Amino acid sequence: MLSYEPLWKTLIDKHMKKSELVSNKIISTATLAKLGKNQPVNSSIYERICKFLDCDIKDIVQYTK
Repeated sequence: MLSYEPLWKTLIDKHMKKSELVSNKIISTATLAKLGKNQPVNSSIYERICKFLDCDIKDIVQYTK
């Protein structure tokens, strides 16, 4: 199962809100909703988020059994 808990922690560490990902056109509101429900998203989304936040993929998503 995918977890986006690292993303929420990274945003807190960078003093950012989830809505900034949408307002900066990194992701759509539908994608934000999917992330909030720990649903899978296209891998290109991870790349855009990592680039925007200047972080590694491990800072936004983790796999748990």
